[in-house]
Amino acid sequence: MWARVFVTVMVVLAVGLLACAGAAVVGTFSGRAPVSDEASGPPPTPAAVVSASPAPGAGDVAPDRAPSLTVEHGRIGTVALVGSDGTAVAGSVSPDGHRWMASGALAYGETYTWSGNVDADAGGAQPITGAFTTVTPERTVGAHVNVGDGDVVGVGAPIIVQFDHHVTDKAAAERAMQVRTSVPTVGAWAWLDDDNGGSRAHWRPKDYWQPGTQVSVAIHQFGVDDGDGVWGRADVTSQFSIGRSQVVRADVDSHEMVVVRDGQVVMTVPASYGLGSDPNRNTTNGIHVVMSKAETVLMSNPEYGYENVPEHWAVRIENNGEFIHANPDTTGEQGSTNVTHGCVNLSTADAHAYFDTAIFGDPVEVTNSPIPLTAADGDISDWTVPWDQWVAQSALRS
Repeated sequence: MWARVFVTVMVVLAVGLLACAGAAVVGTFSGRAPVSDEASGPPPTPAAVVSASPAPGAGDVAPDRAPSLTVEHGRIGTVALVGSDGTAVAGSVSPDGHRWMASGALAYGETYTWSGNVDADAGGAQPITGAFTTVTPERTVGAHVNVGDGDVVGVGAPIIVQFDHHVTDKAAAERAMQVRTSVPTVGAWAWLDDDNGGSRAHWRPKDYWQPGTQVSVAIHQFGVDDGDGVWGRADVTSQFSIGRSQVVRADVDSHEMVVVRDGQVVMTVPASYGLGSDPNRNTTNGIHVVMSKAETVLMSNPEYGYENVPEHWAVRIENNGEFIHANPDTTGEQGSTNVTHGCVNLSTADAHAYFDTAIFGDPVEVTNSPIPLTAADGDISDWTVPWDQWVAQSALRS
């Protein structure tokens, strides 16, 4: 009896174990076959996407904008950008074949058409198409820089950009003007409009230039919108250098003219300045700049009874008639009395010696005169303006 009971119990336990094992198998497979990645295959390769800048159909495009073409999911096979006159725009394809960038210039008032093809990663060729049109200006404006390539100028020389038309959007024009120097130099642009309707921008350093500085000027104007339908005609550049430091100290009360070169006095000569009792004959006060020089200048002042009088070894320091020059007629007053009509009179020998050393941009510091130098048309009175006021005349700061 006991034996039979034992066998029955063992059978029941075996059945229970099988039931548990069966439940585990069903939970693992969930009644479905496993999914295979290979059965569905790789995703399809996307079609090539071509993006052009400027966008196809764009109009009034600034011609200084460099066109480009970008390709995704493919590589550039051939590409051309051609103007309506048949001229192709130069450009190059990047090493990976995904980008073309123009290196040649566009023109005003032209339609440019894309052509070529893209080798798509998905296979086959895809055409490159589209066109855009550049702006047609109502008028273009030219710009000129006062300092030429290779010139050597004095430590007070400003950079002057003269436009032959009024610039309305001075901020746009100023953003496109760049001055680079071989040594760190703090400086700023200031706008000084002419009475003749043109615009003039001066750049000067905060303090006199450091001698030996190399200066590079880039006036980007082609393709720049100067406002009111006027666009820049052409870019202008200049590279020049700052020479030795030479400063003239002209104290009208001293009756002397002192020349300081690189910090050392190299010349002290008797001088006669403008007649102090006549406001129209005073030598104007403030920092002048040597503008030009000539061995002989015909000087006239009909109000005071002389016309076309030849004066020699004349260095211009102001546009309305102030020079440092020889005048034998005032030799007796030089060193003791101011009798001139505003010029600085020296002896012939002293004037010749100074003339030989003067270059554009040399500062001439006139002191103790009651009549100030002002910004008359064409004068260089930049150094008479305090720095904070000068900076305020920038179109980007005002």
